[in-house]
Amino acid sequence: MNKGIVIAGPTGVGKTSLSIKLAKKIDADIISSDSMQVYKYMDIGTAKITKNEMEGVKHYLIDEIEPTHKYSVGEYYNRVNEVLSNLNGKNVILAGGTGLYIRSITEGLSSLPESNLEIRKELLKYTLEELCEKLKKIDIEAYKAIDLKNRIRVERALEVCLITNEKYSKLRNKNIKNNNYTFIKIGLKRDREILYNRINKRVDIMFNEGLLNEAKFLYENYKKGIENIKAIGYKELFLYFEGKITLNEAKEIIKRETRRYAKRQFTWFNKEKDIIWFDLDKQAEEEIIENILEIFNV
Repeated sequence: MNKGIVIAGPTGVGKTSLSIKLAKKIDADIISSDSMQVYKYMDIGTAKITKNEMEGVKHYLIDEIEPTHKYSVGEYYNRVNEVLSNLNGKNVILAGGTGLYIRSITEGLSSLPESNLEIRKELLKYTLEELCEKLKKIDIEAYKAIDLKNRIRVERALEVCLITNEKYSKLRNKNIKNNNYTFIKIGLKRDREILYNRINKRVDIMFNEGLLNEAKFLYENYKKGIENIKAIGYKELFLYFEGKITLNEAKEIIKRETRRYAKRQFTWFNKEKDIIWFDLDKQAEEEIIENILEIFNV
């Protein structure tokens, strides 16, 4: 079994710097686990690592797709497992803050079938209440587990049952990992107020580095499908370009939404099993790296 390391944590905590230094220590390639850095032309707003910052370390899943493409965890899962299969056992680091992407590689992804248009059309004929009753009869475990007010979730559960003739509640837990790496999971954190201050300053730096021009390029060149660009820092500036908010309002919303996103990331990773946490306010980066190396080499 090959070995890898996950470097996870909220946006702005310091994952990039530490992962580069760690990669050079263990001769590892880095696979981005950031759902936005996979997009082309979204560099400043996603704090995308530059060629100089890479310091010669090979990176994957950066600048791979068009900004308006709806990228999914399934696509990420397939692409990363393709990369891992071609690395021939080389050490690898998954670095990023998109928890679902990381989990798909470390724990696997459920092998649920793709959507069936005919079944979906048929389900549209029923009210939400009727769909819930159907689900209750077919798969009581799913009925008890999912949000019955969310029609999309209920339809999907029923669709899977009807396609496979199996219970959605069982299939969703049958994860297929599809790679031969075992991962040590490292979480990085800071004091909440310190992190929020870092985020606020980073947004100011992004504007100084040309975020407005970068967002303008996307707005002017990707009008068709612009609604698919959901990244914080861009969708707010699109509202500014449309005259719906002022530039200062856009900047403050970006800071607020980024802080909220960091809070959601903390919540996600705190629920994940087997994460070993390090506090960058209490330990120097070099000391944390040495501790990780001790764990990795056991």
